Amino acid sequence: MEEFFKIKQRGSSVRTEVIGGLTTFLAMAYIVAVNPAILADAGIPFEAALTATCFGAAVATIAMGIFANRPIALASGMGINAVVAYGMCGSLGIDWRVAMAVVMLEGVVILGLVLGGLRKAVMDAIPLDLRQAIGIGIGLLITFIGLKGAGLIVADDSTYIALGSLTDPTAIVAIMALASAVILTFMQVPGALLISIIVAVVVGLPLGVTPVPTSWSLGIDFSAFAAPFQEVDGTMAIVQVILQPALWLFVFSLLMSDFFDTLGTAVAIAKEGDFIDENGDVKDIKAILTVDSTAAIVGGFFGASSITCFLESASGVAAGARTGFSNLVVGLLFIVCAFLSPLFGMVTGAATCGALVVVGFLIMSEVGSINWHTPEVAFPAFLIIVGIPFTYSITNGIGLGFIAYVLLMVARRQTREVKPLMWVAAAAFLCMFLFV
Repeated sequence: MEEFFKIKQRGSSVRTEVIGGLTTFLAMAYIVAVNPAILADAGIPFEAALTATCFGAAVATIAMGIFANRPIALASGMGINAVVAYGMCGSLGIDWRVAMAVVMLEGVVILGLVLGGLRKAVMDAIPLDLRQAIGIGIGLLITFIGLKGAGLIVADDSTYIALGSLTDPTAIVAIMALASAVILTFMQVPGALLISIIVAVVVGLPLGVTPVPTSWSLGIDFSAFAAPFQEVDGTMAIVQVILQPALWLFVFSLLMSDFFDTLGTAVAIAKEGDFIDENGDVKDIKAILTVDSTAAIVGGFFGASSITCFLESASGVAAGARTGFSNLVVGLLFIVCAFLSPLFGMVTGAATCGALVVVGFLIMSEVGSINWHTPEVAFPAFLIIVGIPFTYSITNGIGLGFIAYVLLMVARRQTREVKPLMWVAAAAFLCMFLFV
């Protein structure tokens, strides 16, 4: 095991990897409840969606651990599941099995781009300052997700967002989680972020914030599996997608989101996990992208929506995870969760708030490495940093920065320094903003 995962070589231990895996899982366990609820609106039976979500995440996460040996967990992506449920199935009335065929085909296309070297080539074409900005923007997004999920910041009609009520029981639990996460992290207590989550769950019990399981559902439902190959109105779902050019617009839309979300997430986690080389490149990036692309295919096949790398993996990395062994822990917990989801449903957004905010803080420390005195990279970097959290989209933030970078390089007559794939990426983002 040591020889395969290189645990000691990367300065870790089995205990640390287990703690890191537990921390990552608890930080992303909300997907077990949220994704099935969203997919149920698309017409998928809840139990089938839950089974697909758990087993899909388990397969993809374990595959990442074995083939890439990096502590990046995967599960059904938020955002893409909403496009499936409320865009394709809701607004257009597309059958959910046809929508899953769209997801699977998007995975096939993006896997082809990875195996052809294009996805890594795009990563290499991005200027270092912009890559750093992507990680920082994601750090702010992680922080925002943590605060929003805990109710510490809320929607407001006049100011868009505002401070939530700090006397609300949910806010009290979140503040306890945040305080314990910060104090234990800076005291260098092993497993600090995991401990903060457990503390918050316990504190939330008497306050009525932590939900207590009322029933134990041990049943699993595999009826969503092989969704693209199930018949809809007498025709196989995947055949309907191939024969309807209009549906390929959704393939392109999901492709753009999947393509750049994963690049951004990989950069952010790699910085935290110290697997970025001296040139700012993510180590083992091709293996990471290959597994992520294959996971999209798995997500469509299982009926779980597109499966992708999760930002919350950064919490496990911050807790010390450095190898794919932590992914085995996460994957096994997802399998257990398919049978015992009510137990893991006790972990609320308030409980994970502290872990996510601390991770955001740790990532934000990279902001000083950007060359703020060179406007042609500094301003695009700024747009990426603010664009990701303000639009609540990694893809949108990256797109704004890429377009600004190309325009500024043209204005400053430095077009020769812009790599060809940056022109292509900027043009693709412009098309996405205008037509999708």
